[in-house]
Amino acid sequence: MDIAIKTPNGHSSFSDSTLIWAMICSMLLHVLLAVVLPNFKFEMSKDTPEPLTIEIMQPAPPAPVVLPEPVQPEPIVEPEPIKKPKPITEPVKPIQKKSPEPVPVQDASPEPVTDEPPTPTVITAAPKIDAPTVITAPPPEPPKKIEPSENDVDNALSQYGSTLGRAIAKHKSYPKIAQMRGWQGECLLDLKIDSSGNVLSANIKESSGHESLDNQALEMVRKASPFPAPPEALRGRSFNITVPVSFKLQGG
Repeated sequence: MDIAIKTPNGHSSFSDSTLIWAMICSMLLHVLLAVVLPNFKFEMSKDTPEPLTIEIMQPAPPAPVVLPEPVQPEPIVEPEPIKKPKPITEPVKPIQKKSPEPVPVQDASPEPVTDEPPTPTVITAAPKIDAPTVITAPPPEPPKKIEPSENDVDNALSQYGSTLGRAIAKHKSYPKIAQMRGWQGECLLDLKIDSSGNVLSANIKESSGHESLDNQALEMVRKASPFPAPPEALRGRSFNITVPVSFKLQGG
């Protein structure tokens, strides 16, 4: 007899033969388990503990002890024997005591008595002469130097510039090339003068327009120096002064 299970759509899912075969397989499985299980030995694996090995380490031998070298005792220096002083064999001279000299005995005869009074003792002293008192006066102070005013300096520069111009003009000579070409002009010289009138430096402050005339002006300064001493207001220091030098041809 077939047993059919109908599904909602009207078809059977499996037949009776299929169910029978399933039951047979189930029974065979139970029989097999009943036969095999009694003979089956369950072995439980247990971890066998490994043996613990203990090694006893021998201690390292101690380092050899280095004994210090024996200290050699210093040699004992025996002190030199003390020499005993030699006994004095010379005989000791006895000390002779001087007998005290006899004191002369003065004749204690009484002085003759006179009726004259005794002469008084006169003490004479030399008169004291007072020495004159010498009074030393301190040396006079040097006069203080009065600094010149700016107006004094300007006047001194103007006066000394005229002196220098006259001294330079004495050595004036016209360059030949300037005469041939008719060159004329005036140059301004910047001179640095010390307190004694010596020229420390000379430069062209303003050119005449011709190099030959400028060089001739410097040559005139060289020939005229040293110049006369500057005025009192310009002494004690170096200073700069401007001096004009003019070059003009006759009839020019």
